[in-house]
Amino acid sequence: MSVSAGEEALPGRSGGKAAAPELFAGIADGYERRGAILSFGQDPRWRRILVGLAPVQPGAETIDVATGTGAVASGMAARYSCRVVGVDQSAQMLAHARGRLAERGLSERVELVRAEAERLPFEDARFDALTVTYLLRYVDDPAAVLGELVRVLRPGAPFASLEFGVPPWGLARGVWRAHTNLGMPALGLAVGGRPWLEAGRFLARSIPDFWDRYPLGELLRLHSAAGLVDVRAIRPTFGAAVIISGRRGAV
Repeated sequence: MSVSAGEEALPGRSGGKAAAPELFAGIADGYERRGAILSFGQDPRWRRILVGLAPVQPGAETIDVATGTGAVASGMAARYSCRVVGVDQSAQMLAHARGRLAERGLSERVELVRAEAERLPFEDARFDALTVTYLLRYVDDPAAVLGELVRVLRPGAPFASLEFGVPPWGLARGVWRAHTNLGMPALGLAVGGRPWLEAGRFLARSIPDFWDRYPLGELLRLHSAAGLVDVRAIRPTFGAAVIISGRRGAV
């Protein structure tokens, strides 16, 4: 489909930016493999779609924000023969990203930088494309963060973001709720122990909470207000993910 422009999981935390460091420190090891298991193989597919929405020429310089273990950054580098700057605030995630990039022979094409999305340490209009994955649920001011992301894009450069979604249709939503509330924590415990159990519980709470606060129409408006044009959203896997794309407008 295309659209145009519980209990706290972590003790003492209710989500947002405060939850991110503790959450990701515990799940960095095996993040890609276990994420694929918990999503029944859909997460790698969503990331491939994301990469396809940010095309660049060989030798271009792109940025991947909330790069995690570098799955999207490596996908961009491999598909387009471009250079990528991968940014994440988690030292643990970046450590695993370095290892994964070395295994894939992509260390020379991908530079990893520890920084926060709210304050990217780059000049205006530097990058030829921007990708970002599962970020907005973890920031306190999504509108301000989107503005900061767009700031580092050159005019006309593509932008593509991926977030978990809540299926809008009845049967799919029911299956999704059963999986997120029961299946995902149980699978997390089975494949990764206590940290992944807590991650599953956190996702079950934070995903619907985010969409209650920022319905898709409002989120598309925020992307446009940040300076993007041709803003579109697709909802793969019956809406279990939302991928928003666009390009930076004229400055």
